[in-house]
Amino acid sequence: MCGVCGCGTTKEGVSAHGHEAPHAHAHDHDHAHDHAHDHAHDHAHDHAHDHAHDHAHDHAHDHAHDHDHAHDHAHDHAHAHDHDHDHDHDHGATGHASPSARVDAGQERARREARLVKVERDILEKNDRFAAVNRRRFADSGTLALNLVSSPGAGKTTLLVRTLTDLKGGRPMAVIEGDQQTSLDADRIRATGVPARQINTGKMCHLDADMISDALADVGVPEHGVLFIENVGNLVCPAGFDLGEASKVVLVSVTEGEDKPLKYPDMFHAAGLVLVTKVDLLPHLDFDVAALEANARKVNPRAEVLRVSTRSGEGLGGWYAWIEARCREACAG
Repeated sequence: MCGVCGCGTTKEGVSAHGHEAPHAHAHDHDHAHDHAHDHAHDHAHDHAHDHAHDHAHDHAHDHAHDHDHAHDHAHDHAHAHDHDHDHDHDHGATGHASPSARVDAGQERARREARLVKVERDILEKNDRFAAVNRRRFADSGTLALNLVSSPGAGKTTLLVRTLTDLKGGRPMAVIEGDQQTSLDADRIRATGVPARQINTGKMCHLDADMISDALADVGVPEHGVLFIENVGNLVCPAGFDLGEASKVVLVSVTEGEDKPLKYPDMFHAAGLVLVTKVDLLPHLDFDVAALEANARKVNPRAEVLRVSTRSGEGLGGWYAWIEARCREACAG
């Protein structure tokens, strides 16, 4: 699972783009562990893996049930297992753990946390290396890359369809779509005539820079144009994964809540632009859009905030002007 967010990988233990996910569990060989237990116990397993081999754990217990554990790993891993046992070792007459057992448990917990921190650091460092390669590629081709992020249902795809339709015929454009399953959003994008590449992340809740690098081989880099990356609907993990983009664009709809920037500060702090979407619904809602904007600026005073509606067209001119201004800086003609 991901050391940053706890999300998983595809069933095959690889990322959606066909490589070992940075936090995937993949194995190059098989081994089996057979354990015979004469006691009753509950297992709570925390695994931080970074190695490459498949193994299955078969536990035969005298308490009349068998456990089969199938793990996908990816080398350099650390298993952190917490076991609660009903048997009596290192216990006093009352059945409570002795002081030395409590010390050992605390030390093991500290070691496990240190290993998880290392896994997280390694994941992000690897991602940042891919992001740097992507960023150089965008700079060399004069491409403005924008990473659109939001919670599910904020209107990213609808905004993109309207944007591509209105701006088609101008600068070259392409789209990379991220979803856990289906190609529905990419199909909507392709209907506008703009090339799109769908990435299905499976159990992962964000795109990473390696996925973007692979997708560019299919969708191409729109030279002196704009690459829109629609991330998986999630306001947590995408904040920590640089894709090589010039800017993160955070969408928050008026159907969500004025406190979203305060609840998800990392995402809003990373934003270059905040788009308040679905403002055509304001007459029908008890929503304080000014409070939302104030909260966004409290978290990130540098971010621009625009109100937009794809249904009525309100504010879209400001959105398009923002894109063009960034493109003049990045697209070099």
